[in-house]
Amino acid sequence: MIDFQKLPSPCFVLDERLLRNNLAVIDKVRREAGVEIIVALKACAMWKIFPLLSEHSDGATASSLAEARLVLEEYGSKAHTYAPVYTDAEFPEILRCSDHITFNSLSQWERFGSRAIASGISCGLRVNPEYSTVETELYNPASPSSRLGIPATALKSLPEGVEGLHFHTLCESRPGDLRGTLDAFERRFGHLLASVKWVNMGGGHLMTAEDYDENELIAILRGFRDRYPHLRVILEPGSAFTWRTGWLVSTVEDIVRNGGVNTAMLDVSFACHMPDTLEMPYKPAIVGAHEPVEGEERWRMGGNCCLAGDYKGDWAFDRTPRVGDRIVFEDMIHYTMVKTTMFNGVSHPSIAIAREDGCVEVIRRFGYEDFRNRMS
Repeated sequence: MIDFQKLPSPCFVLDERLLRNNLAVIDKVRREAGVEIIVALKACAMWKIFPLLSEHSDGATASSLAEARLVLEEYGSKAHTYAPVYTDAEFPEILRCSDHITFNSLSQWERFGSRAIASGISCGLRVNPEYSTVETELYNPASPSSRLGIPATALKSLPEGVEGLHFHTLCESRPGDLRGTLDAFERRFGHLLASVKWVNMGGGHLMTAEDYDENELIAILRGFRDRYPHLRVILEPGSAFTWRTGWLVSTVEDIVRNGGVNTAMLDVSFACHMPDTLEMPYKPAIVGAHEPVEGEERWRMGGNCCLAGDYKGDWAFDRTPRVGDRIVFEDMIHYTMVKTTMFNGVSHPSIAIAREDGCVEVIRRFGYEDFRNRMS
């Protein structure tokens, strides 16, 4: 059991044992479905765990030059790279760091595709099946007007040299959502599948969640592979690798009671350190807290940046929060560290790993120099 009191505050802490549990599920899907599963750095670029991830995956996917270089230098292989836009300034390095490159539009393909082929890179196009079950519009990439991917009406045939098709329509989704997407994908783009070597089904496959039926996913993937036995099938989940593997540890620094609302003021920020809680939005779980019922004292958690909306609520506690108490947010490894900002110059959480032998290693601390060096 991790002693959160002994960790610096604030601090992200990943539990290596919980990570290995997720990797066992991912290995099962890779093995039984006969597919490749690669790590999406967009969800977690914590490169200290890359050696472990590389033992239980088939590569890594990058969404930018910086991620592609991190894959090459720290993961130890070339990246599957997809970015909405490539630039002349960055593309030579993208070529150096990648062995697969997916283009978001036909105009980007026409601009850069020949250079990628000349470098021996397997090239693909992102397509838009125009089907998604994602309810939050901010996270829905598959609307008819989406800037992400090529619609079927614009892709009657494949340009020479294209070897793969890529779609991404899911977000923390279940097998049934993939089934619906595949139906739409095959209806709109099935005529092109005989001409390609691989299909990348993107991310959002939350196969490590407790209520996810990985056997149903395996059956869906096997069915697709039976229909198209010549294709390599690639999945690139992000959240699934580090789902529920760690926490964000914070401390109550003040108690504010205004307008009948109790607010515990923390040394972390929802806006700076947990932005998805405001963007999705969702209310994270807190260790030792629960949903309030009628008559219970309610507590709001207040962030430490000056944004008026930097708070979430409400929670109830078995014991009234006090200054100095640790507030530990659950499931705070994916889409947290990669999305943090230093707005207001607020203190950036340290990063720690709880090893399987029980020892906790603080692998990174941040300070003034990190903030200063991001500025001019």
